[in-house]
Amino acid sequence: MFKKVASDMLGISDVGIVIKPADYDKVDTDDYILHEDNEKIFFLIKSKSDEYCFTNKGLVHLDGVNAVSKKRTLRRYNYSAHPISDVLLETAGTVDLDVELKFQLGAKHYSIDVHKKHLEELKDLYKALLKISEISHENEIILDYANKSLQLTASTLARTAQTEEKLVEQFTEINQVAFNWLVDARKQYKVQDFGFVFEKYINN
Repeated sequence: MFKKVASDMLGISDVGIVIKPADYDKVDTDDYILHEDNEKIFFLIKSKSDEYCFTNKGLVHLDGVNAVSKKRTLRRYNYSAHPISDVLLETAGTVDLDVELKFQLGAKHYSIDVHKKHLEELKDLYKALLKISEISHENEIILDYANKSLQLTASTLARTAQTEEKLVEQFTEINQVAFNWLVDARKQYKVQDFGFVFEKYINN
């Protein structure tokens, strides 16, 4: 009830507005942030029916059926599992009241209408999402290179085996090395926390 009243006080309409950090505790999405795991809200857009909460780990979307329905669906898309791509910012025309932020999150396409008075803040979010997209894309390329390199090395070493006993021994060694290699590569190039990107671009 308190958060519904708070939404009315914030002047929420069907066109989204950017919520200030001081008011994050007045929106519903805050209840679903994994504060226990150091998840932090960096940007929050709210309309009457939806909340789009951008954290260091992913997008938390509280999806309302419409502005008057109480039924809502909570969706979470972690950046590591749902890479960001196709980031676009459409500015308002002369008579338009809103600007539009568009991006792809994995297989999900988002188009968020925000009041044009928040254009400067949206520029910061645009930069952050674009940078996350670039980092994720480059890391996927590097991970692909690492996998191909590992397969070539394993194939080369396997051909050097002289006996069945030696083959089993080498297979065990290669398998362990390959597993460790892939785990280390994933830790290095599969970013789970993009807080450093948001800290660089948001409010700058």
